Amino acid sequence: MNYIDLFAGAGGLSEGFIRQGFTPIAHVEMDKAACNTLLTRTAYHFLKETNNLEVYIDYLKRRISRTELYNHLPTELKDSVINLAIGEENNKQIFARIDNLKGDETIDLIVGGPPCQAYSLIGRAADKKKMKEDGRNLLYIQYGEFLRKYQPRFFVFENVMGLLSAETLDGEKYLDKLRNLYKEIGYETKFELLHASDFGVLQKRKRVILIGKLGTDTEFYPKFVKQTSSALVEEIFKGLPSLKAGEGKLLSTEYTTNEKTGYLFDKKIRNGLDFTTLHIARPNNEQDKEIYRIAVNKWNSKKERLDYNDLPDRLKSHKNRLSFFDRFKVVASELPTTYTVMAHIAKDGHYYIHPDINQNRSITPREAARLQSFPDDYYFEGQTVRPSRTSAFKQIGNAVPVLLAEEIAIEIKKII
Repeated sequence: MNYIDLFAGAGGLSEGFIRQGFTPIAHVEMDKAACNTLLTRTAYHFLKETNNLEVYIDYLKRRISRTELYNHLPTELKDSVINLAIGEENNKQIFARIDNLKGDETIDLIVGGPPCQAYSLIGRAADKKKMKEDGRNLLYIQYGEFLRKYQPRFFVFENVMGLLSAETLDGEKYLDKLRNLYKEIGYETKFELLHASDFGVLQKRKRVILIGKLGTDTEFYPKFVKQTSSALVEEIFKGLPSLKAGEGKLLSTEYTTNEKTGYLFDKKIRNGLDFTTLHIARPNNEQDKEIYRIAVNKWNSKKERLDYNDLPDRLKSHKNRLSFFDRFKVVASELPTTYTVMAHIAKDGHYYIHPDINQNRSITPREAARLQSFPDDYYFEGQTVRPSRTSAFKQIGNAVPVLLAEEIAIEIKKII
């Protein structure tokens, strides 16, 4: 079952499909750091399949360089990550590279979703023109060009909830426009708003999952079965060392517990290695840390969120006092889900404060990755050979949760 991943990001959607036996022919992504992450994950899967995972471990422990890691990959796998922006200026080149990679193989499936900022409710609220003139609105047309070219049996188009209401300058719904376009290309489409928390993800993340099938059949959309879970958000902190602001390691961090049961093992988040990476906390100034203590105390004692306007004047540095009252928010460990992990976490961690007042910090990239259900052996690269906490946060915040992706893959596999 061969597929292409468009707008692949760090590969959360792809990881779910790989787990279910699908074969990625190509990942197409414009961000260099995300492409490095995709290639490193490609190396992980190849080395695992060839019983040579020790090479990947050597890389994570920096016994070998990234170049040495990639040298273990066959040429076609190194070429399968295509670092180009999808669009008229690059599509011919991307097509040529995919054609070379797939040879005589057919493409059964295309997955992926264009960048969500142009459709997101937050993006539209912040933009005077409601993002109606943002060029990213039209990337669904470029997606259609890949459908037209490869005619896969199915495709999975993922995007934010805002896609349901996003409109053009003429007042047309983008969702209607893209469905009409894909119908013209030969696909019937159906969609649902899926809640990641229904599939084992410990956050309130909603995503529009639109699935297309080649032909005229309209009765094909999967009947997703919601899962029940007793797991709480505290699970994502288990086994990770306590840190103060500014502490931690970008590379190897050993676990503090050896238990092999519980949520992290059931969901394949802890999946074999005796260490993880990117458990490193942002440094914070004394003002931020004081606000964090106030926010955590208020939640722990009263189960109330901090209203920014209730802070002492000496701690208020933002001029905007009329909106974003909850700009400081605690990731409450005793709840079954937390709020959505977003790419904004790359800019500051104020919305993702660790619930342990003694640690007094925002969450680390590894903790954020666990909220997105990425396995602990998933390594997020930077643009260069140096690790980057900021780049990791951005990739994690933009990703599709792996457990949600795997549930979609399970249902697509049944249909195929």
